[in-house]
Amino acid sequence: MGHVSVLILATLFCVATTQFVPPYTEDCRAEMYPPKGPTYKGSVPWYTLDLDLPPSKRWTGLISDKKAELGQMIQAIKDLADAFVPSGLLIELVDISLPLIVDTLPPPFGEEMKGIAAASGIPLGEVALFNIFYEVFTVCTSVVAEDPKGNLIHGRNLDFGLFLGWDMKNKSWIISEKLKPLVVNLDFQRNNKTVFKSTNFAGYVGMLTGIKPKAFTLTMNERFSLDGGYIGIVEWILGKRDGMWMSFLTRSVLENATSYEEAKTRLAQTKLLAPAYFILGGNQSSQGCIITRSRELSLDVLEIDTKLGRWYVLETNYDHWKEPLFLDDRRTPAMKCMNQTTQANISVKTLYDVLSTKPVLNKLTTYTTLMQVAEGRLESYIRDCPNPCMPW
Repeated sequence: MGHVSVLILATLFCVATTQFVPPYTEDCRAEMYPPKGPTYKGSVPWYTLDLDLPPSKRWTGLISDKKAELGQMIQAIKDLADAFVPSGLLIELVDISLPLIVDTLPPPFGEEMKGIAAASGIPLGEVALFNIFYEVFTVCTSVVAEDPKGNLIHGRNLDFGLFLGWDMKNKSWIISEKLKPLVVNLDFQRNNKTVFKSTNFAGYVGMLTGIKPKAFTLTMNERFSLDGGYIGIVEWILGKRDGMWMSFLTRSVLENATSYEEAKTRLAQTKLLAPAYFILGGNQSSQGCIITRSRELSLDVLEIDTKLGRWYVLETNYDHWKEPLFLDDRRTPAMKCMNQTTQANISVKTLYDVLSTKPVLNKLTTYTTLMQVAEGRLESYIRDCPNPCMPW
């Protein structure tokens, strides 16, 4: 799994097998939508981000509302760091060194982070750490599906917090639970008109999930690789800055690209700090794809092709031409449920059912987002996975 050690995996497998009784998969869920019951933790609030404001001022209103939750989240990160380096030297390094990185980031990201630090009272280095985390710790499920009329539906579960503090008492990931109160929907506007919408974490300036109404939808999943995000970040610190941060690229594409084809080209060709999967949906039949990226190159583009019977594309965190890790096979149950649903019955409602089926829904799942490009619709829900439930 690249940056995940075999020892940690073995330990967590023992936790899973002793604390979570089989089956680890379940029958495909049905009638889960509209969201209700123990897997639903609440709807997600909306905020407007005004792109006409100076970057340092754009997040002020949102952060004023969420600064307590953001502070708790960053404190949880610091507590985990202190557990690894008890002297506190790691956080001291963050407070001294990471602010220097902020000044090297492409606009508007550095200035936005400075504005978030000012509005929250959180040290700039810790705000930067919060933003860097997502380059290396996300595991997700994303689906783009075409209905019988040629309409595209795009859904995703955002799973975050793998190996970041297991709470034995509550049987949950500490960071995953701290993130849930930070989930927000953002309407990025210019001249009082929507440019794009996203589901985000308050204080995070990149994009993991978004829609350009009438044009395209986009999600990003982490791709595990030995040549991973850590290397790119270290290279950036050392002065090699010809690559793009993954989540900065997705935001730039959502803000500036005007079509599915333009978005696909930019996502496939831009050099990255970390490998990734970009899952892209368009506004016409067969416009849906998974772009598998190394840091340097596009390795593969798998597209919807209804003539071949491929009416959806689905990505977790493994190359689609390889078997997923046996401890983390969310792909097989997700595809089983998609195939059981059938193209004739795919809809926002039934896609939510798929994303609500364990282990597609798991202890790391923070939110589920559903998007319909033709309507410019984005809706998100905070999730929980009641026991028995796989840790990832």
